Amino acid sequence: MLMVSMSVSVDGFINDREGGLGWSVPSEELFRFHLARVREIGVELLGRRLYETMLVWETDPSFPDDEFEAEFAEVWSAIPKVVFSRTLDRVQGNARLATGTVADEVAAALAATDKDVEIGGADLAGQAIELGLVDELRIFRHPIVLGGGTPLLPPVATPIELDLVETRTFSSRVIYERYRRSVRPAS
Repeated sequence: MLMVSMSVSVDGFINDREGGLGWSVPSEELFRFHLARVREIGVELLGRRLYETMLVWETDPSFPDDEFEAEFAEVWSAIPKVVFSRTLDRVQGNARLATGTVADEVAAALAATDKDVEIGGADLAGQAIELGLVDELRIFRHPIVLGGGTPLLPPVATPIELDLVETRTFSSRVIYERYRRSVRPAS
């Protein structure tokens, strides 16, 4: 299954107007939830900016501050990653640069694992959504209105029907929303 999993503001932005993410720092409870969720990922497809943001987990052994962060770094480092970039000529860690189209790389990732495949970065995820490749959206909605920034979801030509399959509210007031693409019987 291909999923998009991102933190967003109430108004649907993944970062603020300056690209900042400080508003989305997870509580310990939410961090533990992310750790459990990341254990279920077989391959990660990332845009360049998300790859660069997450690279510290693989390359800086002094970065983790506690046992949970160290455990996350270990789990994250083990996941094979495919990075989509027009500007990078090499990547570090357990990653390779994408050589195929989004559709080709998604198909290859799904064939390479029996676990979920996650696609991250608004632009890259948006392309997969527009191509109809995404099976689930896993949204962590933070209680803040940013009024601008990078939107999570792209404009789409036709509506995409979803089924809400899970919700959870964390003590930090972050709401987890898990949507699956609807499969409606033919009429």
